[in-house]
Amino acid sequence: MRRIYFLVPNISVTKKIVDELLLAKIEEKHIHVIAKRGTPLEDLPEASLLQKSDFIPAVEQGVALGGATGLLAGLVAVALPPASTVVAGGVLLATTLAGAGVGSWLGGMVGMNVGNRRIKEFEDAIEAGEFLVLADVAPERVDQIEALIKQHIPQVEVEKTEPRIPAFP
Repeated sequence: MRRIYFLVPNISVTKKIVDELLLAKIEEKHIHVIAKRGTPLEDLPEASLLQKSDFIPAVEQGVALGGATGLLAGLVAVALPPASTVVAGGVLLATTLAGAGVGSWLGGMVGMNVGNRRIKEFEDAIEAGEFLVLADVAPERVDQIEALIKQHIPQVEVEKTEPRIPAFP
């Protein structure tokens, strides 16, 4: 899936965009709208905490960093005298998994409290009253969806297309 970002000037145009995306057979769960805090979105699909925060990238970084730290700790433990080569594989696996688990938990906790880095560049426009629409579409449909939106709503600018998004948020 690819995420397309549309910066939209007002709620009526935002509704038109969401309707166009739904008519193009983009499921509502793949459409997210971000607005200034306190702005009523009426029946528009609001972005969840996963889209608004850096939770997913922080968990990914935590797994990598925690796993590497756990592996290093396991190598140190194996190098110490009483460890045997039979137990060494188990020690390495256990410390790597434990490190990855702790790293992902801590990374997720930090990521929930940090705004999404990918939408940081849109903060000023959102605070000025504009709406950010995120649409998750199949890679082969990106050009089609962008053209469809621009054809019906020419004042909308496609701000950027994200190369990849996780499949589960």
